[in-house]
Amino acid sequence: MMRAADVRIIRDEAGNPVDIELQRSDALPLRMLGSGGAAREEAVLAPLDQEKEDVLPVLLGLGMGHALRALLERHSGPVAVVDREGPLVDLMRVELAPLLHDPRVILIEGNPGNEGLEQVLKALSLWQEEQGGAPFLPLAHPFYQRLDRAWYGELRQRLEASRKFNFWAKARLPRFKDEVPRLLLITSRYFLVGELAAACDRIGVQHHTITLENDEISSEDFVKSLLHEAVTFRPDAVLTLNHLGVDREGVLTDLLGKLELPLVSWFVDNPHLVLHLYRGLSSPWLVIFTWDRDNIPSLREQGFSRVFHLPLGTDPVRFRPDLEALDDVRSAVSFLGNSMVHKVVKRMQKGHLPAALLKNYREVAASFVKSPQRSVRDFILSLSPEISRAYENLPDLESRLAYETMLTWESTRQYRAACVQALFDVPAGEDGSRPVPLIVGDDGWKINLRHERRPWRWHPPMAYYDEVPRLYPSCDINFNTTSMQMKGAVNQRVFDVPAAGAFVLTDWREQMDELFEPGKEIICYRDPGEVPELVRWWLDHPEARRKVVEAGRKRVLACHTWEARLRSMLDTLKSVFG
Repeated sequence: MMRAADVRIIRDEAGNPVDIELQRSDALPLRMLGSGGAAREEAVLAPLDQEKEDVLPVLLGLGMGHALRALLERHSGPVAVVDREGPLVDLMRVELAPLLHDPRVILIEGNPGNEGLEQVLKALSLWQEEQGGAPFLPLAHPFYQRLDRAWYGELRQRLEASRKFNFWAKARLPRFKDEVPRLLLITSRYFLVGELAAACDRIGVQHHTITLENDEISSEDFVKSLLHEAVTFRPDAVLTLNHLGVDREGVLTDLLGKLELPLVSWFVDNPHLVLHLYRGLSSPWLVIFTWDRDNIPSLREQGFSRVFHLPLGTDPVRFRPDLEALDDVRSAVSFLGNSMVHKVVKRMQKGHLPAALLKNYREVAASFVKSPQRSVRDFILSLSPEISRAYENLPDLESRLAYETMLTWESTRQYRAACVQALFDVPAGEDGSRPVPLIVGDDGWKINLRHERRPWRWHPPMAYYDEVPRLYPSCDINFNTTSMQMKGAVNQRVFDVPAAGAFVLTDWREQMDELFEPGKEIICYRDPGEVPELVRWWLDHPEARRKVVEAGRKRVLACHTWEARLRSMLDTLKSVFG
């Protein structure tokens, strides 16, 4: 190993360094430049003249700085210098301070042996990623090749080999050029990913899936799988739901940006309850689809420039009329949905909210139900100075998000309970009987309806894939209310129920008129007070119900399947990236 005592600078009469001499115990002293002078070191830049593409020059040896100085004059940077000769670097560090402090220069000091070589290669790979993935151009100083031919020779060969493979060039491809696109689906526990995969199969879209374990985007296995798929499967885009797998640190967005691979996030829940945590993580390679058109302006204000509307849909293979009904849940009118009771409590506990925000949260939520405001955050800030001040004084984004979500769920709980309560007021029919509502959902309904003395039936939650498609045809009227997180959009039930050949009575939403013809293809109420008479009339007119069901199902099959949504998404992506 080289020692500091074995190295000295040779200077001219004016004190300027002209060469470096290395004293070797078993041989004559070795000069770095010898009679060749500075030109000998600058000659290592010859390969640069043959380059016709952007490269990342890597000087193998700092030398006396002549090559580095000339390189910075001819190349805009960045450049790397690898030198494992500590005594030499220490000797020249002061002499070359202006060069080494140039922001375009990165100095990587390696250690002897294979372990040190791997550390250098890892540091160079990270630097290459940061610089956009351009190929390496190794520039070998002959003095260092003589010092340790094995170490510097191996490094040079590895860098040249990586250039021949050039992972980034192989991964960066024109997107959406083929007639049949390819999608890479990020999957976890979210059920709709399976629906989209099935839709891909039915319309002939090639797709692979990578599974995200425990929602950990940063896991090494996940990143390796993603990079492998980028090169071998060559997808046109990566598709996720509700930003599943997109980390707040920007690892995924940065990685896909370097791959020039579009990331598509389809929000089927309120994106503002998620994307507040991702400020500053927009990218020209990120596309957001939202099921609620009302979200588009606010998302663009937040910095996400590529935002498009894409409503929910249904799977007509899963929801179809020929399924056997469930005898134990046959009913005149039913409601399937969460009570929101437990969801409110969980958010309340998670946020550790102050008394100023808890003492009147029910009144605040009731006001949001009546408010024309679509954004719960904007509503909070405009409600009162006391509440907006308490909200803004919350310690972090997570706490604010917990409060926003709690209010959203509490307002939904109140609205949903009021709508369901109206089912108990349905007038008696000609035979004097009243329908007994069937409520399918969590046991929080026993709390919401604890004061109700009229008869009703409760059934625990049903499996979406296996039981729900058979529930809808078992009920004369499937009652629906929409969450307060989507005041203008429609939920999935307005597509699933008609696809199953069943009748749905739903609350009207502004965006419904562009999806159905109200009164003919779907029946709506605009206020809970209208529910009792509507339920009574449609129970008494089964033939009219049948015509609405037929028209609604025809519309759903033609326009509102997952296949139709996928085609619409792909058309948009082709227009952006094709």
